[in-house]
Amino acid sequence: MPSNRRDFLRTSALAGGALGLGLTRSASAHPAHDAPWTVPEPALLPPRAPKPLRILILGGTGFIGPHQVRYAIERGHKVTLFNRGKTNPGLFPDVEKLQGDRAKGDYESLKGRDWDVVIDNPTTFPRWVRQAAAVLKGHTRQFVFVSTISVYEKNDTSNADESAAVAKTTEPDVEEMRLYGALKALAEDEARKAFGDGTTIIRPGLIVGPGDLSDRFTYWPVRLERGGEVLAPGTPSDPSQVIDARDLSEFIVRCCEDGTTGTFNCTGPRSTLTIAEMLGGIRAAMVTDAYLTFVPADFLAAQKVRPWSDMPVWIPPVGETAGFMRRNIDKAVKAGLTFRPLADTVRATLDFYHAEPAERQAKLRAGLDPAREKEVLALWRAKVAQP
Repeated sequence: MPSNRRDFLRTSALAGGALGLGLTRSASAHPAHDAPWTVPEPALLPPRAPKPLRILILGGTGFIGPHQVRYAIERGHKVTLFNRGKTNPGLFPDVEKLQGDRAKGDYESLKGRDWDVVIDNPTTFPRWVRQAAAVLKGHTRQFVFVSTISVYEKNDTSNADESAAVAKTTEPDVEEMRLYGALKALAEDEARKAFGDGTTIIRPGLIVGPGDLSDRFTYWPVRLERGGEVLAPGTPSDPSQVIDARDLSEFIVRCCEDGTTGTFNCTGPRSTLTIAEMLGGIRAAMVTDAYLTFVPADFLAAQKVRPWSDMPVWIPPVGETAGFMRRNIDKAVKAGLTFRPLADTVRATLDFYHAEPAERQAKLRAGLDPAREKEVLALWRAKVAQP
């Protein structure tokens, strides 16, 4: 799989060109491994792992969990899921499922069981890790905690690695998402306290691809597919970083197989990706008449167009956010993190989006609505036209 920017984008451009010439299969004919929750045809399966593992996944039916389950099964591992049984309960009917409510501290179904590895996906609050550890300590050799790149105290330095200071809070027992980064950092500490050298901390950047319901990346493929003039944020050279949920999930499973421990920033691709390259790569994966008009950050701010929410996958790379999209990922790449072509992510994202109900498709959860986008573009053209 491509790991640097050139290969990441070149493969996408080639795929996009093939799409334009009608040389690839239609969206409805994509192989099964492009679908988020299905197991591929045997011919498309990855090689089996050298040793099958007993893997307990806390969560497992949300966004990244199903990708982990699918890949782990493909590799020959035995998977058990632990959750409330309320999110996508029909997924993986042949996988063992144990029920419990972590918000209520209910881990009864895990008692007296042993696993080789435990993967903790949904946790933000330290209490959840502490209570899980009270049951699982001594019953697993490795604990993988999925944290976030938002744990860092500052984002003003480009190429900062895992040694950068993390956020702190004076309210460690307050379970509110306004303290998200600091609480994730405390949850990491709870994992390390309980499992010591057997702890793996994964700090993803923006997770994208099939299964994502936030629409933070989805906005761009959907918008470019619609065509016409597209408002693009900032300058073409502004940096951007994302990680496909499947690449992240497969790296996590491989960390389990290899016994890889430590802390890892997980975003990508390997070398700097600009917003222009990302949007161009998305455009290359489809047939569209879309074209980009870049509007400077100060003008967007004056129009109250917000980075990250109105203009997803973008934050102005200046001042306090100068390094937000420039995190160092060398450690994860050395440990085996790989990246599929951007075109693959785009196609799978669109397939997932177009399979959603019409009312869900009608209202994206991120990005500008068409009328507002048109208004801001008109205001920008008027400003540029002024003598």
